[in-house]
Amino acid sequence: MFKIGIDVGGTFTDLVAVDPKGAVTLAKAASTPEDQSIGVMDGLARLAERLGLDLPGLFGQTERIVHGATVATNALLERKGAKVGLLTTEGHRDVLEMREGLKPDRYNLRMPPTPPLIPRRRRLGVKERMRPDGAIEIALDQGSLDAAIQTLRAEGVDSVAICYLHAYKDPVHERASAAAVTAALPNAYVTISSDVLPQIKEFERVSTTAVNAYVGPAVGRYLSNLETRLQDAGYSGPVLIILSHGGVAPVRDTVRLAAGTVLSGPAGGVAGARRSAALLGAPDLIPFDMGGTSTDISLISGGEAALSSDRGVAGERVALPSLDIVSIASGGGSIARVDPGGVLHVGPESAGAQPGPACYGRGGTEPTVTDASVVLGLLDAENFLGGAVKLDKAAAERAIDGLASTLGVDRMTAAEGVHRVINTTMAEGVRLVSVRRGVDPRRFALLSFGGAAGVHITEIARGLEVRRVFAPRVASVLSAWGMLATDLRFEASRSHIGDAGALDAGALRALFADLDALARARLAKAGFTGAVEVRPSADMRYGEQIFEIDVNLTGLDFHAADLMDQLAARFHARHEELFTYCLPDQGPVLVNARAAAIGILPELPQEPSAPAGDPAPARGSRSIFMNGAPVDAPVYDFDALAPGQQIDGPAVVESETTTVVLRPGDRATTTPFRWLDIAVGQ
Repeated sequence: MFKIGIDVGGTFTDLVAVDPKGAVTLAKAASTPEDQSIGVMDGLARLAERLGLDLPGLFGQTERIVHGATVATNALLERKGAKVGLLTTEGHRDVLEMREGLKPDRYNLRMPPTPPLIPRRRRLGVKERMRPDGAIEIALDQGSLDAAIQTLRAEGVDSVAICYLHAYKDPVHERASAAAVTAALPNAYVTISSDVLPQIKEFERVSTTAVNAYVGPAVGRYLSNLETRLQDAGYSGPVLIILSHGGVAPVRDTVRLAAGTVLSGPAGGVAGARRSAALLGAPDLIPFDMGGTSTDISLISGGEAALSSDRGVAGERVALPSLDIVSIASGGGSIARVDPGGVLHVGPESAGAQPGPACYGRGGTEPTVTDASVVLGLLDAENFLGGAVKLDKAAAERAIDGLASTLGVDRMTAAEGVHRVINTTMAEGVRLVSVRRGVDPRRFALLSFGGAAGVHITEIARGLEVRRVFAPRVASVLSAWGMLATDLRFEASRSHIGDAGALDAGALRALFADLDALARARLAKAGFTGAVEVRPSADMRYGEQIFEIDVNLTGLDFHAADLMDQLAARFHARHEELFTYCLPDQGPVLVNARAAAIGILPELPQEPSAPAGDPAPARGSRSIFMNGAPVDAPVYDFDALAPGQQIDGPAVVESETTTVVLRPGDRATTTPFRWLDIAVGQ
């Protein structure tokens, strides 16, 4: 039975099928932003064709489909979400606009305030109040609630967010209000904060609930449409969606917590990077995923990726646990331009999938990174996507010539300048996840994946003084491949503020036992009956701090007499790991307790290693331009390389879906899985 992973990107939709023996089959299709399910079905048809099957034949042999969706992300970025109304405690309607009292760039005096997702006229106060201990101060006033609902009906909202003060302690008022809204507006998407984020910090809670309401209808429509298309084509198995925390969930639970998909696609890349770290025996990796519109960078330390609840997406706060990923607006489609001062910039604007780079021949005329790669000879215009697509080299040259004319330089200098600028920007992205967090990137290796990364990766590594790069054979679809190595995951959390030294150990044991049971119950409700692993954690801080860090409590002996000492020791060790110091004389504060129930899915089969053989000769050569001069570089077929084969740069290694450029001084060695292990030259 096949397992199929699908990752929808800004330019291409990537698909991967893994058979019971671990053999991997890849396919790509153009993304269709107007309805992503069209591109998904096109890609599935291509995948079936590569396997010698038709769609019904493929679906009849498919165990499960795992999908990374970008619908929520796009809705936020493009501000094309639902028309949302907000019900909140009387007197608190402006929390969404006041935020935390800080601007994203607090020293920019001219920075305008971030426009809220929900305008003030649709943010309505309801007479009710819950105390911080869960006691009712003011009972829910039915007349006030009815008036607010009538206003939302008159406004024509199609989604309603409900976030009352201290509802994380007792959601009775939120649930009663949700029932009333559903009865009055049966077609509206309704979400309550006690379901989305049942924990302290009002702005984080209302913002995350508002985001959930804003993207929920679009996510629901897309997934419903996709399920219908799949069923009509003969698929009857499960569809699982990868969420921002790196686990997967069924469609129904995904729609309920749609804000959990805002980093769905990049989460697949991190999942693939974790599996790669295990396969390569390299536990310290910096995953570098460069696609058509953006580059996603994260950190794998000791084989594990960090989670964070301090996320901002498109200027909106989403405080759900998510993988710690830095996204920068740099990709193959990033547009190069010259500002009035004569300075070259690349991005953040992108040509996207439509019209795409000039060389795609879809009407694009502006110079992009991909156009520069074609002009420099780093991409083969005659053999793009295995020859399935011919790139328009003349169009790329015209686009770069326009840029060169503005800069007053020749064509090749302009194209190299585009690469130099984008490489510098992406190297800074690597520093964001490493140096600025107290981690030296030189003790890590870069993992190159995404369709565009291989062209740039060794030059970026050289700029960072990183000496090792891995390029998987599945580099262009690593996110889709990695999704198949994930498990079901359901989170349960509860705020429980108190100094660790003063908390009662018995109460803490009872709290985590309750969360354990709740998380397991959510897995059972989703129909999961397999092996379950529960991972406890806590958000903790020092008393004078205003932010928390996530502390993994897996393996903590909750029955030990020194439980609270163990808890404090875990926090101090984690704080030192993140910030290079700790204050063991200060007692930590526990703010939120968490439990993640992991439903273990059948392990992804490991692709068999290839036997050693004679080194494959270059299949030809071509002139490429680097370091200011043309070079005649041998070109190798990635899929034909023998394990143990060594290739010295300058050289180009090509497969149907990716190109890896080796520069002078670089040496690539093929691993037993026929991936490239590159020693980067000085």
